[in-house]
Amino acid sequence: MATEIFDEIIERRGTGSIKYQMQARGVAEDVFPLWVADMDFRTPDCVTRALEAQVRHGIFGYSEAEEDYFAVLQNWFAGRHHWDIKAEWLVKTPGVVPAIHIAVEALTKPGDAVLIQQPVYYPFAGAVASTGRTLVVNELCLACGAYQIDFQDFEEKIRKNQVKLFVLCNPQNPVGRVWTEEELRKMGDICVRHGVLVVSDEIHQDFVYPGHRHQVFAALAQEYSDITITCTAPSKTFNIAGLQISNIFIPNETLRRAFVRRYAACGLSQVGIMGIVACRAAYDGGEAWLEALRVYLQRNLKLLDVFLKERVPGVRLIEPEGTYLAWLDCRGLGMDAEALDAFMLQKAKLWLDGGTMFGAGGAGFQRINVALPGVQLERALERLEEAVKHQ
Repeated sequence: MATEIFDEIIERRGTGSIKYQMQARGVAEDVFPLWVADMDFRTPDCVTRALEAQVRHGIFGYSEAEEDYFAVLQNWFAGRHHWDIKAEWLVKTPGVVPAIHIAVEALTKPGDAVLIQQPVYYPFAGAVASTGRTLVVNELCLACGAYQIDFQDFEEKIRKNQVKLFVLCNPQNPVGRVWTEEELRKMGDICVRHGVLVVSDEIHQDFVYPGHRHQVFAALAQEYSDITITCTAPSKTFNIAGLQISNIFIPNETLRRAFVRRYAACGLSQVGIMGIVACRAAYDGGEAWLEALRVYLQRNLKLLDVFLKERVPGVRLIEPEGTYLAWLDCRGLGMDAEALDAFMLQKAKLWLDGGTMFGAGGAGFQRINVALPGVQLERALERLEEAVKHQ
């Protein structure tokens, strides 16, 4: 499939996209949004056709997936991620973030310690705080241009705080690491040794770049599978987050029952029919589109890297191994976190995600979404270049 389809500039203002709701979020209209993690690309044609067929059918009553839904998931995870899933493991939810909240409440008690690795996707900390649990942080370490895990600190924090649950992010958002099998096994062995359950957010698993491979944590060993809730979704992969469908896999029956019980207590049952239809169509027919997209995203990341090195002193890319979200080290600009956020919005006229949103270790960093037409990314970087020249 040709990558040129991703060059199309699509007007999203006035469509309900939160990415472009400037006024409602107190952002000037001339600011360019590169923040929230959805893409400025149309979903694959196979998804659009399936949704159109459902619309023509004209009935949108209570619905549940047919048997072929799981068969499509099974083929996808076996073919792309070498993971043999079973139908009884599957719980469908409206999203990964709600699933993480449900898992925290289902598997821990108020006051229990939950560990995360910052800088990390900010709803992790939110899920801990909003449920009355105790947040414990194993800070990731930046060394030689890439983030590493301090395993000694990881185990010490678990032991000292009697951590009950670890929320893993793989591939890691925002720092872009794709954890190796060795790293995952080290974390897994520590969790098994100390009786720690794991919620593994693997929503970005389909965006891994050459030289790296996504490894499903639960697939590495039976003892990991027994303690893990694996969160997946087609939403990032195929740009259908607004259809609210995620596939959560829980092999351990006791954990699954606890999760389902808490899920039901939220008053939720079936997910929406359009999410089911879109997910099935995407995993069944969207692979060629995804491969073309990955090539395009690699070009955008290369554009970003070269542009910063040649034209924007003080800002450098932490090279991502996965995801379409890039972590920018802006410490060379010599600003504190608050000043940096203001500089991006008011001087560069770019709406990025400020680094401290992801934890204290994000001070001096910004997250940028590169899933947009290359010409728009280049224009955005030109704004940054001018702002840095005149700071």
